[in-house]
Amino acid sequence: MIRAALAGLGVAVAAPFLGVFVVWRRMAYFGDATAHAAVMGVALSLMLHLPVYLGVAGVAVIMALSVAAMESGRPGLGADSLLGVLSHGALAIGLIAVSFLPGARLNLEAYLFGDILAVSWGDVGVIWGGAAAIIAVIGWRWRALLTATVNPDLAWSSGMNPDRDRRILTLALALLVALAIKVVGALLITALLVIPAAAARPFARSPEAMLGFGVAVGGVAALGGLGLSYGLDSPAGPSIVAVAVALFALGRMALVWRRVE
Repeated sequence: MIRAALAGLGVAVAAPFLGVFVVWRRMAYFGDATAHAAVMGVALSLMLHLPVYLGVAGVAVIMALSVAAMESGRPGLGADSLLGVLSHGALAIGLIAVSFLPGARLNLEAYLFGDILAVSWGDVGVIWGGAAAIIAVIGWRWRALLTATVNPDLAWSSGMNPDRDRRILTLALALLVALAIKVVGALLITALLVIPAAAARPFARSPEAMLGFGVAVGGVAALGGLGLSYGLDSPAGPSIVAVAVALFALGRMALVWRRVE
């Protein structure tokens, strides 16, 4: 449980640093496409006998960069349609590939929904190392990312490069997918990205405050989900997301109550 709590907190702390931009830029479907491609990375890792983190990160990076490139040059195809095709296509191909690997069927549920209770101390080290890298990169580019999110034209005129910052955000998102796949699984990663940031948004008066609230919500969700899983013997990954959803709902109810008063 100690290893699981540390792993969950590592992902929960790093996710809002990207989640706030996913919410502001409305990139939730982009996160889905990258996360679903992680299943292809799992298949590739098992096939080539590579560490799962390495295969997932590599495929997630390729998918994220491909989506960004195709989105910028799509011929009359809506972004949501393009991302829908790539997201579900990558997931389907990944599931087919995994099904042909001997012995992989038993582990498939762990990669889809997470198996946080099976993490090792090595996994905890990788998660926290990756989380530190994500926090450092986003902290370094924070102002540039904010400016590009609010007004890309202003960013260009100020000597910034919004396209470069979008690629940085894309690569950081791919790294988070690789870190989170053992914690919440490929199907629930986007929930951990979006829900804490969305729950924090109504209560924050500045971008930094929203980030801080998001980290708090993510941390409570991680620990609360583990406690719920322990008490009810429920799957840990979905339990973490369920607690995050409950916190989001409580926040919305508090807002409604305050407006009524």
